[in-house]
Amino acid sequence: MSLSSPASAPRYEVADRPTLRLADILLRWETILILLLIAVIVFNASISPYFLDFYNLSDATFNFSEKGILALAMAFLIIIGEIDLSIAAIIAVASLAMGLAAQAGAPTPALIVVGLGVGLLCGAFNGALVTAFSLPSIVVTIGTMSLFRGVAQVVLGDQALTKYPASFQAIGQGYVSTRLPIPISFVLFLILAVLFGVVLHRTTVGRRLYAIGCNPTAALFSGVPVKRIRFWLFVLMGLMAGLAAVLLTGRIGSTRPNIALGFELEVITMVVLGGVSIAGGSGGIVGVTLAVFLLGLTTFGLSLINVPGIVISILNGALLIVSIAAPNLVARVLRRKT
Repeated sequence: MSLSSPASAPRYEVADRPTLRLADILLRWETILILLLIAVIVFNASISPYFLDFYNLSDATFNFSEKGILALAMAFLIIIGEIDLSIAAIIAVASLAMGLAAQAGAPTPALIVVGLGVGLLCGAFNGALVTAFSLPSIVVTIGTMSLFRGVAQVVLGDQALTKYPASFQAIGQGYVSTRLPIPISFVLFLILAVLFGVVLHRTTVGRRLYAIGCNPTAALFSGVPVKRIRFWLFVLMGLMAGLAAVLLTGRIGSTRPNIALGFELEVITMVVLGGVSIAGGSGGIVGVTLAVFLLGLTTFGLSLINVPGIVISILNGALLIVSIAAPNLVARVLRRKT
């Protein structure tokens, strides 16, 4: 029987389908991140006997939960083709406001409101400049990064504010319960990851974000309020920076002018490594969450064997470059094959 006969044709079609499905699954960015995460866990466990200790892993989440919270909101911004480089500086000015309020005798609830409120106002300021004057967000947020960080440095100088109530510090340093030694900040990150994921992937709002990222002009003519959504996403980013300021300030128990310095690059690395296109229009929260764990556990494992912080910074920079370049290289290879 020839290969072109009707009787043999279905056999080749059926045989090809599972292969294509398996290839699609294996080439998904989330699958690659899961495999990398498994490799990191296996490698770290092999170089340090303390890595897989439950209490060590639990405490390790302190170091990336605030960044993970920021990455969730940053993912929304990058999906619509915007970016916020002032998030670390917003943390600094929000922490400064909480420190001054604590010195004046403000209780813990008031400090939380101050931190969230200052972050929200800074985000609204960024959003207003971007939307009202049609300015590029990267330029605006570079400017406000210098502005907010400068305010903290001028007010504090070389001083530190450390007069925080014990109940406030417990927010950043505390666990869910004595029986369940999981940090409060990590639980907040997981809850927010689920919430952001539902909004992005299961609601009209999420579809609008992708539409804006793919083609803002077409989205506008389709009835999507592009400027309003841009503004409120910067407000959301500022609010998440305020929450990160509350958690980070409570965790370290002090406010310093260099607090959260460099957070913005680590957060952007998490988002881009998570599969969110820097050009906008694609990406998801699952990938970003996996990237948070990947970078967090990589840093934790390297710190266990006393790798210097500058080396870890070099690694983060290399990951950012690779995660931006890799999709373009893969696309070129696929185009050549076709």
